[in-house]
Amino acid sequence: MEQVVIVGTGCAGLTAAIYTGRANLTPLVLEGRQPGGQLTTTTEVENFPGFPEGIDGSELIMKMHAQAERFGARFQYGTVEEFEQKNGINRIKVDGQWIETKALIIASGASARWLGIDREKELVGHGLTSCATCDGAFYRNVPVCVVGGGDSACEEAGFLTRFASKVYLIHRRDSLRASKIMADRVLANPKIEPIWNTGIEEYLTDENGEMRGVKLKDLKSGTTSKLEVKCVFVAIGHTPNTTPFLGKLDTDEEGYLTPRHGTEMNLPGVFAAGDVADREYRQAITAAGMGCAAAISAERWLAGLE
Repeated sequence: MEQVVIVGTGCAGLTAAIYTGRANLTPLVLEGRQPGGQLTTTTEVENFPGFPEGIDGSELIMKMHAQAERFGARFQYGTVEEFEQKNGINRIKVDGQWIETKALIIASGASARWLGIDREKELVGHGLTSCATCDGAFYRNVPVCVVGGGDSACEEAGFLTRFASKVYLIHRRDSLRASKIMADRVLANPKIEPIWNTGIEEYLTDENGEMRGVKLKDLKSGTTSKLEVKCVFVAIGHTPNTTPFLGKLDTDEEGYLTPRHGTEMNLPGVFAAGDVADREYRQAITAAGMGCAAAISAERWLAGLE
């Protein structure tokens, strides 16, 4: 019987591991298919407090990982397949084996949706990203493009006008799906140029493997063209990693966990932190804060059991 099991090793999960480790709860931390979460796909993080010169995303995760280990956190690779709660005990099935724990902190994050184009994975962090807030400042005075037509795409495009010389908004339809106020704001911005009824067919790179442009396809005429951009911001949504918990824990219509109070879920002893429960901010620092809150809540809940 574990005192605390933490699912996920992004900023939320590792912060929770640091706090529960310091509380002498010797947490078991489960690393899934993408240890470190989305931050490991970011080449440089400039907005995490304490690193005035910036820090590589993977390096930041490694430092947090080592800090958690220093306080007694244990790490195990595995994917959560099922979840259930019986007689007040939380049970998760990890690679075919059941693990029982009194407290469970779910920090399994969310996965960005991509276009499914060749070489996509290798280009993430090299001119391909899903977070304008994270990476927009790296593309000052150069043309970029945003893919999508919803509120998120419009927000990304508007934010990028602070840095880029030109922002192309590429959408598969002839009108935006975003709310009217967001759409009107984007279409009125002189630095944003929409490209309608169009999809990206291919990423074009330079001799160093960095993004230099995209090959576009007009979905009505079938004609192709090339567009020079230094970065492609994909804004077609995220998918929360909540499959094992669906139908057992409260979620919204898109599958994000919805805590009832702070980080506390609808079942006792279950807590949620980070992007798995945050569809609005999705930042490393907010995830870390939620991980801290979940750890403190779990520690207090366990103390209440005693």
